[in-house]
Amino acid sequence: QVQLAESGGGLVQPGGSLTLSCAASGRTFNRYTVAWFRQAPGKEREFVAALRATNSNPYYADSVKGRFTISRDNAKNTMYLQMNTLTPEDAAVYYCAADAHLILSSLRSPPAYDYWGQGTQVTVSS
Repeated sequence: QVQLAESGGGLVQPGGSLTLSCAASGRTFNRYTVAWFRQAPGKEREFVAALRATNSNPYYADSVKGRFTISRDNAKNTMYLQMNTLTPEDAAVYYCAADAHLILSSLRSPPAYDYWGQGTQVTVSS
């Protein structure tokens, strides 16, 4: 069992930056694939970024590639999402997710993840 809790959301101006954190419980966090998803009002939850337990290569949605960075600190049981050059289109509730048995082909699929945080709101507005 893993419990996840996001923090760091808030209001930021277009072009600004924000870093989200996701603290995880459990002693085997380093064995989990971790990911960030987001959901805007009236839209489906969409993949943002992921980092597998087996290697350090990150995966990104095309819409955030080059602007967002996913990372993890296994010693602190925490994952991060550094978001730069934010636009109003990035506004959403951001969720962290984790799974211990994810296969690569399901990396971008929300139903593939067993554990979710409660979400943190990111608002991008001037």
